[in-house]
Amino acid sequence: MINETLTPDSPATEATAPLPRLRIRGVGRDFQTKAGVTRAVSNVDLDIERGEFVALIGRSGCGKTTLLRMIGGLLAPSAGTIEVDGRHLWRDDRVEHSAVARLGFVFQESNLFPWFSVLDNIALPLKLRGVGKAERRARATELAELVGLAGFEKSYPRELSGGMRQRAAIARSLSTEPDLLLMDEPFGALDALTRERMNLELQRIVLQTRSTVVFVTHDIPEAVFLADRVVHMTPRPGRIRQILSVPDAKPRDIELQTTPGFNEIVRNLRHDLDEEE
Repeated sequence: MINETLTPDSPATEATAPLPRLRIRGVGRDFQTKAGVTRAVSNVDLDIERGEFVALIGRSGCGKTTLLRMIGGLLAPSAGTIEVDGRHLWRDDRVEHSAVARLGFVFQESNLFPWFSVLDNIALPLKLRGVGKAERRARATELAELVGLAGFEKSYPRELSGGMRQRAAIARSLSTEPDLLLMDEPFGALDALTRERMNLELQRIVLQTRSTVVFVTHDIPEAVFLADRVVHMTPRPGRIRQILSVPDAKPRDIELQTTPGFNEIVRNLRHDLDEEE
């Protein structure tokens, strides 16, 4: 386990190093409530490189989803800057659509349209962008196969299991070939065995597509199994307490979760979370 210290890049490093996929500097978010101003997120600095899988963990209400929504262009920061490939995502409280257009989203609920087939749900973002019918159906068919839904293209969401609906949601998010995939507890509503299978499937898909992922979860073993780095956020206001690197090479087998090294990382994270009570 490696405990990284966040330090600002020197000017020389800034000039020569390739831009990270995502750069967050001094980001915070305040909410106005009847009791006054509530600070949900405060002074977050984080770089995420191309092809990296980063998991955000922390106690309920620590600001994980708030941070993800700011990264996704859904919620304007009260302070700080967010850049995707060097392009500012926000200008004051206005989102830059050229930057947010390269993002993909998967939420805890699949949010599939019940009156669309699996294929039409996957192809919908392409249809909204004006992609021709033949091209978008070909791409959707390819993605259905990628996520293990070959043979279910004509099925409707009501005919699918929860895990299959999430597969369709992941395929839909990949249809526009996003530079950055944002996932907010996508497997939180699934049973343990289905969740385990989906973790393996997600790992396979991410490795095949070389996607950059920011993944919010309450499940510590899930975070450690999937991520290259685990970002532990403090209770409100959410700040970065620590960033832990997971040294195990990918692809990872589920048996990794029985190894001493894996369980040491999980134990240490649980201990640190328990200290926050």
